[in-house]
Amino acid sequence: MKSTNAVYTGLPMTIFEVMSRLAFEHKAINLGQGFPDVDGPADVKKFAAREIVAGQNQYPPMMGAPELRQAVAAAARRFYGLDIDWQREVLITSGATEALSDCFAALIEPGDEVVVIEPLYDCYLPVIRRAGGIPRLVRLTPPDWRLDPAALTAAFGPKTKAILVNNPMNPAGRVFSAGDLALIAELVVKHDAYAIADEVYEHIVFDGRHHTPLMTLPGMRERTVSIGSAGKTFSLTGWKVGYVTAAPHLLEPITKAHQFTTFTTAPNFQRAVAYGLAKDDAYYAGLAGDLETKRDRFAAGLARIGFGVAPCQGTYFITADTAPLRRNIDDVEFSRRMTVEAGVTPVPLSAFYESDPPRTFVRFCFSKKDEILDAALDRLGKWLA
Repeated sequence: MKSTNAVYTGLPMTIFEVMSRLAFEHKAINLGQGFPDVDGPADVKKFAAREIVAGQNQYPPMMGAPELRQAVAAAARRFYGLDIDWQREVLITSGATEALSDCFAALIEPGDEVVVIEPLYDCYLPVIRRAGGIPRLVRLTPPDWRLDPAALTAAFGPKTKAILVNNPMNPAGRVFSAGDLALIAELVVKHDAYAIADEVYEHIVFDGRHHTPLMTLPGMRERTVSIGSAGKTFSLTGWKVGYVTAAPHLLEPITKAHQFTTFTTAPNFQRAVAYGLAKDDAYYAGLAGDLETKRDRFAAGLARIGFGVAPCQGTYFITADTAPLRRNIDDVEFSRRMTVEAGVTPVPLSAFYESDPPRTFVRFCFSKKDEILDAALDRLGKWLA
């Protein structure tokens, strides 16, 4: 028989699904897959429910409900001082993953090179390659996750079309410094490239930090595509509402890719997210503050029972080093045994690298109830003892 597509044929099942199935099979506490164990704000959920009963349930406009596109533009001005034209510069997608796929389908042609910083979210490389792009990887390694300026500079060249920047960064929990972002912007402008900014954790940053959108840097307003996520901002990951902000000359082809991918997104969720984006500052401070407290609680517990704990500046993931535990097995086997024997499921960090990954680190999701985190630490402590 004729062959199927070479990028996706034989591609292994995502590590999140693999570990979640193992967790289910062994009744483990699943700290592998990245979603909260409580739903988001009650008023936002009630708004969506009312919209189903009383609102319009047919196709909304292809680019998104006007209420939400206006709300995204208003949030960009409120939080970052950006002046966004909601009619020409905002697109609503069925989640951030669709937004990423649309961006690469629209902006990349066969042979174009895309600079990607690893560790990386597992959809990045397949969607780049399916668009005909060639990834050029720049490696960050735990526990310090330092961006090497020489390595980043060397990754850019005459064929560079874009760089993909995940900030705050999953799974590293890294928030890029002002110097890092300035260097990225300098290289993008120098090489006449684009930046695709996966900024879905924009409101989940810790220790007094504030998110700086790549779009706000000199020369980047017309070159940056920014991707946001209602799932992360409101702990409603199942709603799959993402938003893309970009200058018109970039958004136009991305919109065409969206048009022939999902066309549109559930209207009640869109309008509820528009309502949510206008919530007061206390909500956003509470979102980051509550997760920072959970980070501290879980990190202290991991350190107490012998893990090495890498710094976490944002997102709801923490990376732990198993080397101090002296088990002499790699992260994949450690994660499997932790699930089967201890009843706690992480994700091996090696899954976030293309090749030659670190082999002693695992990632935990700490956006869980305190009693769940405490129970996981208790199980791990007994297992390791």
